[in-house]
Amino acid sequence: MTTLTPELLAPLRARLDAANHTFSHAYPGESERRQPVHTVYGGANLFKADLAQKMATIAAKHMVENAPDAATFASAFGMTDLAFAGKIMERVRSKLLHEAVEDFRIDFEDGYGNRPDAEEDGQAAVAAGETAKGMAAGTLPPFIGIRIKPLTEELATRSLRTLDIYLTTLAPLTGSKLPANFVVTLPKVTHPAQVEALVQAFELIEQHQGYAPGSLQVELMIETTQSIIDIDGKVAISGLVRAGGGPVSASPAVAGGRVRGCHFGTYDYTASCNITAAYQKIDHPACDFATHTMQVALGGTGIWMSDGATTIMPVPVYRAKPGESLTDEQQDINRRAVHRAWKLAYDNDMHALKRGIYQGWDLHPGQLVVRYAAVYAFFLESLAAAANRLQHFVKAAAQATLVGDTFDDAATGQGLLNYFLRALNCGAISEAEATATGLSLEELRAKSFVKIVAGRRPAST
Repeated sequence: MTTLTPELLAPLRARLDAANHTFSHAYPGESERRQPVHTVYGGANLFKADLAQKMATIAAKHMVENAPDAATFASAFGMTDLAFAGKIMERVRSKLLHEAVEDFRIDFEDGYGNRPDAEEDGQAAVAAGETAKGMAAGTLPPFIGIRIKPLTEELATRSLRTLDIYLTTLAPLTGSKLPANFVVTLPKVTHPAQVEALVQAFELIEQHQGYAPGSLQVELMIETTQSIIDIDGKVAISGLVRAGGGPVSASPAVAGGRVRGCHFGTYDYTASCNITAAYQKIDHPACDFATHTMQVALGGTGIWMSDGATTIMPVPVYRAKPGESLTDEQQDINRRAVHRAWKLAYDNDMHALKRGIYQGWDLHPGQLVVRYAAVYAFFLESLAAAANRLQHFVKAAAQATLVGDTFDDAATGQGLLNYFLRALNCGAISEAEATATGLSLEELRAKSFVKIVAGRRPAST
């Protein structure tokens, strides 16, 4: 006998179901789409259709000059296992050959500067033409976009004009098609009205230029204190994301509408905290606070987040003049300078990865070597343990299991699967290493732990 009859439970369940539906809509979980491990920023004046290939060539040469063998590579990054370093080194070489740049941003902001209006007008049109050439030739990286200037009182007109010229020029060249995974980066966001204005501009351009409704996506740059905590003392990020609503395409998170990701701007943020230049570093506690706040605000929404950049570039101290050669001492000084910059960026990248931030900025071809060294080392050093955990977890078919001293509950399944998907997508592990988990390639490509478990359950009789 019970007190809570179906009639008494009905209104309670109705309210509960409505609340659960609202929650699920706002927090659909991690996106199943591939997230790039980095975003490379470069001034719009330098952008060409084949820029990614040129950067790959420079990065490969940079690696040969500064890490010609596994021992040097290991020393540069502080790796003690020479065999492990050799494995990482070979995979980095392969990545530079096949897909050195995963994501590129044609930059009209800090990497471009403030130029005469006529010059920026012309460059926006040229960049659109180069984008169209890259689309036709298949030379663009798998992710690409543009960064406009902020929508402040001073720069909003200039910013929207650049966006308009670029997209209006691109439309007739491509039949109103955007490059795959195209995004517009909005820097120095301070309040939701800026995001709303950009979304309204997107809608107008889509309507007039024939782009698919909802196809223009935005990436918010969190680089001011006001984009972390708003004037009412609330976490501002959720409000900024909600301001990005509008037609939802197949790719962005449900919660954010047009917002695909949030990127942290290390140096603008630390400056806004009154931290002096000498201490404006990516591992400063102020940055850890900001990026963790981003993680908490974005958790479960499916909206990507990215860490910032290391601004110490891996460049040589000495350069040979035409017809001359550097001395052995100068070459040694050059390599040590590059290695110091490599190790700094490597430690910064590892710092982010260990905190669950899987994307960051790169500003120089030499940093591509570091990015993949860090990402591959991060995934490979825990590969065996992760494979063992997932293998046992799948066998238990969503029942809690104990492997070694690490306890997994049902919520861990998708997280373990995402580990392998990320590692596969960026080339850190091979398909053979991924299937060592006991999963087939078809199951891995399904990208859903729930689907894998459902497919392995015995058919009911």
